[in-house]
Amino acid sequence: MPGFMEILDKIDILILRELQKDAKLTTKELAAKVNLSPSPVFERQKRLEREGYIKKYVAVVDPIKTGNGIMVLCNVRLKHHSKEFSRQFTSVIADIDEVVECFNTSGDYDYQLKIYARNMQAYQEFVLGTLGDMDCIGSLHSIFVIGEVKNTLSVPLKA
Repeated sequence: MPGFMEILDKIDILILRELQKDAKLTTKELAAKVNLSPSPVFERQKRLEREGYIKKYVAVVDPIKTGNGIMVLCNVRLKHHSKEFSRQFTSVIADIDEVVECFNTSGDYDYQLKIYARNMQAYQEFVLGTLGDMDCIGSLHSIFVIGEVKNTLSVPLKA
């Protein structure tokens, strides 16, 4: 089975790179950046969307300016490794606004959550009130982010 990257040519990769930098580019602007006319660029972009290479377009919002003063990486260990506990945990987590990312992980913990909160008190209330009410959770380990060195949504692309 061929890998996904085998289907993409250099122009497709250039389009993806440019859109990762600025998803608001018009077709005309994007065409100029990849040295192609607007019509084929439009068709390629639509194909990349249709085939799932481009999942969606989003605005990246500044958490500090929106009142989310702290970021926490919270490692979660379930009480037991069972389908029931895993389903229960993931279905509840999916609907919690404070949790912006959730990863099922290997190692000492079962999941890692990326959480935004207004302040330490809000995080404490979140842990005690929201996560603390989940019977499937065995233990938590919170890591408070002091500073961000790198934060990108870009996926590495090789031509």
